[in-house]
Amino acid sequence: MDPRLRIAAHAGGSEGIEKHRLRIGFVPLADCAPLVWAKERGHFRRHGLEVELSREVSWASLRDKVAAGALDAAQMLAPMPFAAALGLGGPELPISTGYCLGLGGNAITVSDALYRRLADVDPEALVTRPVTATALRELILLDREAGRPPLRFGIVFPYSTHDLELRYWLASAGIDPDRDVSLRVVAPPLMVQRLEEGHLDGYCVGEPWNALAAARGSGRALVTKHEIWNHSPEKVFGVAESWLENHPGTHRALLRALLEAAVEIDDPERRLEVAHVIAGESFVDAPVEVMRRSLAPLGRGAGPIFYRNAATHPWISHAAWLLSQMVRWGYVEKPIDLRALARRVYRPDLHREAAADLGLPAPLVDEKIEGVHGSAWILDEASAPIAMGSDHFFDGLRFDPDEIVEYLERFAISALRVRIDELAEIN
Repeated sequence: MDPRLRIAAHAGGSEGIEKHRLRIGFVPLADCAPLVWAKERGHFRRHGLEVELSREVSWASLRDKVAAGALDAAQMLAPMPFAAALGLGGPELPISTGYCLGLGGNAITVSDALYRRLADVDPEALVTRPVTATALRELILLDREAGRPPLRFGIVFPYSTHDLELRYWLASAGIDPDRDVSLRVVAPPLMVQRLEEGHLDGYCVGEPWNALAAARGSGRALVTKHEIWNHSPEKVFGVAESWLENHPGTHRALLRALLEAAVEIDDPERRLEVAHVIAGESFVDAPVEVMRRSLAPLGRGAGPIFYRNAATHPWISHAAWLLSQMVRWGYVEKPIDLRALARRVYRPDLHREAAADLGLPAPLVDEKIEGVHGSAWILDEASAPIAMGSDHFFDGLRFDPDEIVEYLERFAISALRVRIDELAEIN
């Protein structure tokens, strides 16, 4: 069936919707595009919903408003629901997500001054793709010998893809993220300003804040999220578990509207129009040309991607990898059943239901081995075959969600060794 026919059949339907007026939170980043487009182009309304989008300054603010019921739903960092469910950084708040808002879109950017210092230390390391942190390691050693303070890197939230990706990249070169550098939480829209004021030497953030630093000549992107892990998850659409239990019909309508929006904004011919819409003052508030570059589907940034490559599917294997890194860096200290937590929070069954409503293909499996596809491939275990992109890790490792403990043993030292032994008894 032509997806547009099934979409038309659902347009305007409001049967089974428990709540029609909703308030949804977002943070000004390029990957808020599905939410903005669904509102501005009437997709929410076509499914019987009146949605107000609330622009939040920080992820902590957004989390607290979801907890307090001031927001019905929100754009969330992919690891945020796990942190909330575990009560990390705030009260325990079980979160459910049946929808991934996109893949890719982050980068690690350094100040122009730091880039020049890295080039002096090891120019070859900055031209080989993907760029590793080896030059940075050498510079850190030189700074330590000279008595200089640690370099300062900004992250958007402690429990974020940005934090985990930055740590993964640093550690691959032997840099200890907790001892060799200083990690500081900074709201995404403030990253460029902090870099230009000299308060940060670098940061990991989503677009358009890498592209803006490059356009202003104050920063240079060293490596993108896509280069660290091809087509990796970034943001999700989250609701409180209790809210989902009380509003299942409303949630299903929300996912249908977001799927419609994702199909449209992944059309390359629409990207300039999308850039104009989300660059607006009420949304990201960034120059249109910078936003257009942030959304460019080509190049080593490869994204962000909103629909292609099963981008909207909340993979349990994505969840398991994120949780493995949270264990690795000490965020999850108590032994827990990681797979059970992943399945409680990530709900691919809800995604499949909404996709079926629209006649759109969806994976029939919840997880896959990550890191084994170095090029394009076809997912046959789906309601219709889905063209997929590579899922390669820059260090060549693979991740099997059935072997989380074995995977963590690759990184096992001191306290982590104790946590792995405890996890092995449960997982």
